[in-house]
Amino acid sequence: MVKITSAKRYAQAVFELALERNELESLKKGFDKIIELTKDEDLMLLLENPRLPFQAKKDILETKLGELNTLALNLIFLLIQRGRIRMFPKIFQEFNSILDTHYGIERAKVITAIPLDEDWKEMISRQLATFVNRKVLIDSKIDTEIIGGFIARIRDKLIDASIRQKLESLKRNLIEAS
Repeated sequence: MVKITSAKRYAQAVFELALERNELESLKKGFDKIIELTKDEDLMLLLENPRLPFQAKKDILETKLGELNTLALNLIFLLIQRGRIRMFPKIFQEFNSILDTHYGIERAKVITAIPLDEDWKEMISRQLATFVNRKVLIDSKIDTEIIGGFIARIRDKLIDASIRQKLESLKRNLIEAS
């Protein structure tokens, strides 16, 4: 729980600084580069190694990252100094959530039996937008077990418009009626 709270605090602080400096997009691009690096387990172990001097870690990152937003770079250096580099993915997640809120965006996870084309994504997005009064971006996933229709999760709401759910409901009604 402490790490979630800490990650949120780091994300909020860096967001506010970037907003103040008008660097939100630049910071986001920097974070996108850093998150890719955190997927390299060998690099993460190297950055966590207490025997490797901080300056060497700094040089490695500057070489790998190239030109990067100063706030993003300073945050990653701070996390390395404090031994909290593994917290970056959670900070990244919290930052994106704060950024979405700032831009009036909601994210929805939509499960369908078949891949959605852009027209269907747009239609579902518009329908969900009326539900939450915000722009909705769709993260789609395929699950053939739902047979047809879709299941959408947005905020703490679940909208099950799947054929599987309708069949289960019909089955329950038939059992109750007999």
